[in-house]
Amino acid sequence: MFLDRFRVDGLAAVVTGAGRGIGAATAVALAEAGADVVISSRTAEQLKDVAQRVEAAGRRAKVVEADLSDLDAVSRLATAARDEFGRLDIVVNNVGGSMPAPFMNTTPDALKDAFHFNVATAHALNLAAVPIMLENGGGSIVNISSAMARLTGRGFVAYGTAKAALSHYTRLAATDLSPKIRVNAICVGSVATSALDIVLQNEEIKTKMEQATPLKVIGEPADIAASILYLVSTAGKFVTGKVLEVDGGTERPTLDLGLEDL
Repeated sequence: MFLDRFRVDGLAAVVTGAGRGIGAATAVALAEAGADVVISSRTAEQLKDVAQRVEAAGRRAKVVEADLSDLDAVSRLATAARDEFGRLDIVVNNVGGSMPAPFMNTTPDALKDAFHFNVATAHALNLAAVPIMLENGGGSIVNISSAMARLTGRGFVAYGTAKAALSHYTRLAATDLSPKIRVNAICVGSVATSALDIVLQNEEIKTKMEQATPLKVIGEPADIAASILYLVSTAGKFVTGKVLEVDGGTERPTLDLGLEDL
């Protein structure tokens, strides 16, 4: 059946930032499509809940509580997959982020930290994953970028620059790793995750964000998880080096931080 193209039966995946939001939805989606999953974040209790959902889908979950800003810790997730499942086929680099700040408050260290958390962590995991993927012929990597990688808005110079680097890293890595390993990215728009909880509790701000989105809604983690499943399954086997925009049609930032002119 055509829908079998979206199955990932018997494969093994690593999903970072998997305790909640996009990462949790992705881990569960991959499990429901047939994969075993290594899930990692800083919060053990959240991971336990996600693991239960993975197991309810009939697949195995390996929980690794870790600070994923630690490059050695994130690298070890690849070997955790091989040790637990005997293979690694899928990597989803979901961990990342950076707090917005005015330009003059964005120090060189802040910029360096944004690159570390959004780009270096992904590269560290990919470096460790590639040799293990090749043991079974190849695999697929998805990096979670952001609409701010291509949009302009005040306060996002560190985050947007780092995510733009991750998007282009995706294209370069895809060239380096083809034909055996596919590498793609998703530029995510405004999605109802815990990162936006405080903002979305304000109905006025939420309405403004919805109105700034052509589809007039805030995205859901499942919207991103579905796109990831497409990219890592055989449904997406002819796709590599691409940055898929899953953002409700956004062409400008949906959240105005209200920063004044200098």
